[in-house]
Amino acid sequence: MRLSALIFDMDGTMIDSMPTHRRTWAEFARSQGLEVDIDDLMRRTTGRNGVECMRELFQADIPEAHALAFIEEKEALYRSLFGPQFAEVAGFSAFAEQARAMGLAIGVGTAGDRHNVDFAFSHLRMAHAPSVIVRGDEGLPGKPEPAIFLEAARRLGVSPAQCVVFEDAPLGIEAARRAGMQAVGIGTSHSARELAGPHVLAYAPDFSALIESKFLEKTYVATA
Repeated sequence: MRLSALIFDMDGTMIDSMPTHRRTWAEFARSQGLEVDIDDLMRRTTGRNGVECMRELFQADIPEAHALAFIEEKEALYRSLFGPQFAEVAGFSAFAEQARAMGLAIGVGTAGDRHNVDFAFSHLRMAHAPSVIVRGDEGLPGKPEPAIFLEAARRLGVSPAQCVVFEDAPLGIEAARRAGMQAVGIGTSHSARELAGPHVLAYAPDFSALIESKFLEKTYVATA
């Protein structure tokens, strides 16, 4: 089926934010008197929405209101630390603009909340905003459930099979598979093996590499 839309995860895919998220999770856990294996925590939470993340951290079904208050505290710390050193994943804005110029729709499917999305787009230098943004605070389950990506496709008015998802995390790659979408692994924090799957078209360290390899031209022509 013809490729019609690209759907991007945000943290670790569009913006190089995962090292700061890692740091702030560790600092928040310490502030709560929790000793955690940060590698294991990141494996279990990257791609999940805020409430799900806090329940994973505390290993308890804490009330949603408490989880939201905790995530607000944690994410405010993240934004204060990442803001002065904000960076997009290399080549992202240029890649998205190239795709838009080719006639492909651009969507975002992130577990991030409204505050983090607004923060990211206040710093990104995109010539054109994405057509749709689906967030993790809209009442949808986080990844690996496919709901966020399926909702992005619905709002874009395209079928899942017409979408390619760009993801940096295994839970996101799995969500794309469950959504019936193909995917591209962006290797900012995981290896090609960790982001592999029968639906994965490519793996690249960043978007500059995809531009250099002419990924869009080859993929779009192949499906045209």
